[in-house]
Amino acid sequence: MATIIISFVIGLITGAFGGLIGIGGGLIMIPLMVEVLKLSQHKAHGTSLVALVFTGLGGAITYAANGTIDIQAAALLALTAMCTAPLGARYTHALPAWKLKKYFGVFLLCCAAVLLLKPYLSDIIPPASGYTKIFIFLIAGAFTGFLSGMMGVGGGTIMVPVMVILTGFTQHTAQGTSLLVMVPTGSIGAFTHWRMGNVATEILVGLIPGIILGTYLGGNFAYLFSDNILRLIFVVVILWMGIRYVKAPVPE
Repeated sequence: MATIIISFVIGLITGAFGGLIGIGGGLIMIPLMVEVLKLSQHKAHGTSLVALVFTGLGGAITYAANGTIDIQAAALLALTAMCTAPLGARYTHALPAWKLKKYFGVFLLCCAAVLLLKPYLSDIIPPASGYTKIFIFLIAGAFTGFLSGMMGVGGGTIMVPVMVILTGFTQHTAQGTSLLVMVPTGSIGAFTHWRMGNVATEILVGLIPGIILGTYLGGNFAYLFSDNILRLIFVVVILWMGIRYVKAPVPE
């Protein structure tokens, strides 16, 4: 019972962050599952992907109700992401846990840098259009899928900046579209991890309801806060986690 309650709280926190910022929440969920529930790094990544399907579904429904989802962009992003997600999941399975932690830490630091630079980049880079826009979505989807499968995250930290900076999407439309893409992409990656035994099914009973509730609340609260405040809070959190993971000890 205690494990179910703890996993529910983790899901609630994850869903709230995912709904607020338009990401899957794996950046929050994975460290919590490792530190609090004592899952192995590989199982935390695999379980995270299963949960992210529900983050994406709940968040996408909330954003769609407010008319802030681009279906065409979501389809293009998902098209290539679904192809590369299994590759990322298999690559993760081949890595030792300590190395996966360090890679994950570097990934977090890169995400923080992109989010910090986003206001400046959007002012100097004109939004793409036509076939260039389609090409950007397909390439971004391929990177998103691989990193989603490898890192156990939804990929919103890649998709949202790309849509805002390179294609001129509003922050809310980019977040809603990103959450929708996570549903098919996360499903493919999660299935691959499940087949390799990297999913802790016993905690999903509490995790998934917490995520659904948290995503609904976070998605609605997103319209009450400014982008700058949300982004700053998020950057501080992932910087702290990224530094901690990069400094993880290397076994002799």
